[in-house]
Formats: sequence, C-alpha cells, structure tokens
Amino acid sequence: MKVALYARVSKSDDSQDPENQLIRLRSYAKERSWQVHDEYVDRASGADDYRPALDRMMNDAVARRVGLVLTTKIDRIARSARNLLNLLERLKERGVLFECADQPFSTDESTGRFLLTVLGAVAELERELISERTKAGLARAKAQGKRLGRPLIELDMDRVRELKGQGWGYRKIAQEFDVSHQTIKNRLRYGVVNPETVGDGNQGA
Repeated sequence: MKVALYARVSKSDDSQDPENQLIRLRSYAKERSWQVHDEYVDRASGADDYRPALDRMMNDAVARRVGLVLTTKIDRIARSARNLLNLLERLKERGVLFECADQPFSTDESTGRFLLTVLGAVAELERELISERTKAGLARAKAQGKRLGRPLIELDMDRVRELKGQGWGYRKIAQEFDVSHQTIKNRLRYGVVNPETVGDGNQGA
C-alpha cells in the first residue's frame, strides 16, 4: 500500500524539528511493508488555516495516488473535531484510509469508524446549536426594537428628487451618489425602506 506521511510542527523557525515525527512514521510504515509515496511537512500553528503541505497531500489523496494517510497524532493534522470530520469524509469518499502511529485510531478498524460517526453527530449538533442561537439573537434584537440588516445609507433625497425631476435616470443618479441604481429606485419608491424587505446598500449597479 502507498502511504502519505504527514508531519507538522507549530513554529516556522528551527526550534522544532519535524524529523522526529517523520522518523516515527517511516518506521511505522516499514514495519507494515507500506510504500511511502511522499512526506508532507507543514510549519504552522494548530489554528493556522494555511497549510500548503496538507493541501498538497489531500490533492494526492483525492487523486488516489495514496491508499492511506499516516500521521503521529490527530492534533498534528486537524484543527478541530469538525475539521477532522471534513478531512476524514473527503478521504472516505476516495477510498483512502487514515491512521495515527501513536494513537489507537484507524478508519480501517471498527473503533475508528465509530469515532467518525460520533464526530458527524457532534458536528451536526454544533450546526443546529449555532442556528438556534442565531435565530434567538435575531428574535431578541427585534423585540428590543433594533434595526436588522445592513445600515441605511444616508442620501440627500431632496437632491435625488431634484435630479430625477430634471430627467436623470436611476443609474446616472446612482453614479452621482456612488450607490447602486436599486438603492435610488427603492428610496424614491419607498422612502426610508425596511432593509429586511427591500434590498438597499452600496452594491454594484
């Protein structure tokens, strides 16, 4: 089986050496007679979204150049439970396995597949909680009389009406005030609009 070895250290300087992880991964692969396709090393903190080596490895995995992704521990490759779930689901779609050399986790075993199911349930629950909190926040803001939506753009409506009376079109007036033509149209039609029901804002004409 061809495997991808992934290692990560938190600092970009030489104070941390990824070679310690790579030595362990090479040994683990050799013990199982796995062929190493490539080694992928990132120097980034656990919260850093920019991981070029990880992106390159995932591209190789999606292209099925490898059959298994191997790292030392889960926290070397994933930033969060949701991030891990997304990564594992992408690998699963392409039939690529995932395993940790120093933790009892492998998607080729029942415990690993069970954890994948649990992670999916946790991620779904998290999405539902976020949605509920957002709806509750909007309802509370409405009850308190707060305006929802984008801030209303201040316009000299006397000048807008004057230009319209001179035969200016919506787009020409919009260019004069650096807003969208829809904003001008809405203001002339509705006056001070409710952003929840009528689009308003500095959008492209």
